[in-house]
Amino acid sequence: MPEQEPDQLSFDLPTGSKTPKTEKKKDDEAQDDGPVLEWVCHPAKKNLIRTVAVSLFIMVLVVIVYYMTYSIWFAILGFAILTGSLAAFYFPTRYKLTEREIVVKSTIQTNKRKWSQYRSCYPDKNGVLLSPFLRPSRLENFRGLYIRFWNNRDEVMAFVKKQIDKIRAEEGVDK
Repeated sequence: MPEQEPDQLSFDLPTGSKTPKTEKKKDDEAQDDGPVLEWVCHPAKKNLIRTVAVSLFIMVLVVIVYYMTYSIWFAILGFAILTGSLAAFYFPTRYKLTEREIVVKSTIQTNKRKWSQYRSCYPDKNGVLLSPFLRPSRLENFRGLYIRFWNNRDEVMAFVKKQIDKIRAEEGVDK
């Protein structure tokens, strides 16, 4: 191969049998993640009476839309909008908490966030809100992440508090 001038770019690609760096990084991350807490939350399974009542309510609204407009397309659109707005209720959500990140997989999206984004947490009876703010703020509901419990409240809260306390200690913030 002829010598190349220093300011000339080379497009020669290595052909060795080395594994790509991305694969190695994924393997390293899997090893470094430490404890993992995973569960699936499916509210429609928890209370069957509520699920039937909500489903009947949606069907009644769809029938009303059909008879008001005499359009099957508006009825289908109404059904899609109502069902889509209740997707977190009807379809399962998978949660995975690791040492580095939080992964929330719902029907159509996967939300991955690093623990370093959150500064405080506020538990309630159904879950815990992770907030990027140190003090309560009206923006928490928009910028925070809500994690639902599924018969594992104590485990989730212990894991979340450990991670939040570690982040606050790294930043030098009081509890």
